[in-house]
Amino acid sequence: MKEFFKVTELARVLETVSVFPGVGVEDIPLVEAAGRILAENVVADSNLPEFPRSTMDGYAVRATSTFGATEGNPAYLTVKGAVAMGQSPKFAIAPGEACRMPTGGELPKGADSVVMIEHIEALDDTTIEVYRSVAPGQHVLEIGEDFQQQETILSGGQKLRPQETGLLAAFGRETVRVYKTPVIGIISTGDEVVSIDATPAPGQIRDINSYTLSGQVLKAGGIPVSYGIVRDDYAALSEKCRQALDCSDMVLLSGGSSVGTRDFTIEVISDLPDSSILAHGISISPGKPTILARTQNKAVWGLPGHVVSAMIVFKMVVQPFIEHIAGVTAGSSQLSKISARLNRNVSSAQGRTDFIRVRLIRKNGELRADPVLGKSGLINTMVKADGLIEIDINTEGLDEGSVVEVIPF
Repeated sequence: MKEFFKVTELARVLETVSVFPGVGVEDIPLVEAAGRILAENVVADSNLPEFPRSTMDGYAVRATSTFGATEGNPAYLTVKGAVAMGQSPKFAIAPGEACRMPTGGELPKGADSVVMIEHIEALDDTTIEVYRSVAPGQHVLEIGEDFQQQETILSGGQKLRPQETGLLAAFGRETVRVYKTPVIGIISTGDEVVSIDATPAPGQIRDINSYTLSGQVLKAGGIPVSYGIVRDDYAALSEKCRQALDCSDMVLLSGGSSVGTRDFTIEVISDLPDSSILAHGISISPGKPTILARTQNKAVWGLPGHVVSAMIVFKMVVQPFIEHIAGVTAGSSQLSKISARLNRNVSSAQGRTDFIRVRLIRKNGELRADPVLGKSGLINTMVKADGLIEIDINTEGLDEGSVVEVIPF
């Protein structure tokens, strides 16, 4: 058995993310791009919009023709015509003139603003009264006001939301270059673990971790692939790890990372081809007996068997590694946090980073963080919790009433 628990601080473990290469890139149809990570900077090849557009139904005018207009002293303008959608007007607007405009229509030359239809009264086919003045540029999108030609409109490494795919559509991009979605192999280990369709005998438990970790992988932007349950057998676990490595970009093993004569995880990982152990124990709670190895340039994790520990380690430690190999740029993957006031004192030991499950409640108009305490084998504590608070390695607990930052699940 290799020497155990020369623990590594969390910050140092997270720094090792840089040694792992990213997955490759691929070109996909724009319609499939939402949720993917952009693999290139996108530069505008034209202005957006390419012509001055109305943002309202109304009349295009020169703003100076409306200055001083009120309901008691309206401006009288001559109607020169109307602009049709999808057509470029062939006429210009002079002082004292106006033309009918639809929302999104191109302004004729000479016009610099639009008067809303609600502020106009038509006297006849050629004359209107304007009851409110407009400023130059009012109710108009100028050329390039959204994005200008040669401007970087999207940066590689950001996740594409529907609004970004809409922007790409506005520039006529039918395909987009994105990072491939990382495939994450998941292996459950332990003689006591049985499949969920089995009735556990005394001393056995159903395989929870394959399902919780698969869900977390999906949320982190990966593709989970379960390799089933492996008993505490060196040869069987070694073979399963090699199989998962051949087909995955990262491998997660749950269970088998604690001290015990029948736990073979560290030996198996160490003996894999081109493998080096980067961390054998992390100074966090829960999740201290976590293993990280670099094997064939891929991260292989030995996660705790307890469901709570495994889920928290994934959220706070594994997820940044998945985001890194998936192409997410540093900074854009920062965990969102919610400020809340702590409902009670929480103790902590110096020398480790503690992650406390909390439930968010609103009390007297204020958001409160209510600690959900319980052992790491109790999944009900995760079901009840809305997120985590982090207690720094050099902090001896937090006092009731302290403002904390909650990392939501």
